[in-house]
Amino acid sequence: MKKILSGLIFIGLGLILQAQERDCMLGIGGSNSETIIQVFQLNEEQTRQLEEWQAELSMANKVYQEDIRILFDTHPQSSTKDLEGLASKYKVLKDQILENARAYDLKMLKLFNPRQYDRYRELCASAGRLPYEVTPQPFPEKDPE
Repeated sequence: MKKILSGLIFIGLGLILQAQERDCMLGIGGSNSETIIQVFQLNEEQTRQLEEWQAELSMANKVYQEDIRILFDTHPQSSTKDLEGLASKYKVLKDQILENARAYDLKMLKLFNPRQYDRYRELCASAGRLPYEVTPQPFPEKDPE
């Protein structure tokens, strides 16, 4: 029984990692905000927005994380059929968390200037991942003096 549960969890994690491997995620919902700020040299406004969106994403995902906790605590796990049902319900919840993360990554990328977005694309290429396609913010035009 433990082998079956371990196998299903391994498969579920594999599916999540596979989705993450294809997409080049910034990881707005993670704990690496300082890395994002430094690597992309975010300005004050971008940094403020990043922190605001991290808080929003955390709140949005709390519901799903609680649903996952309840699912594991209450779902029957005595048979292969039970475990398959658990795995499919878990996948739906994890997919929603990943979709939320993707939506906030896209918001952040849209605030990037062309240089920052080029850096993002370079990093994605070096990691063998597919970058999200967005149109970055143009550089501000300076008035001729």
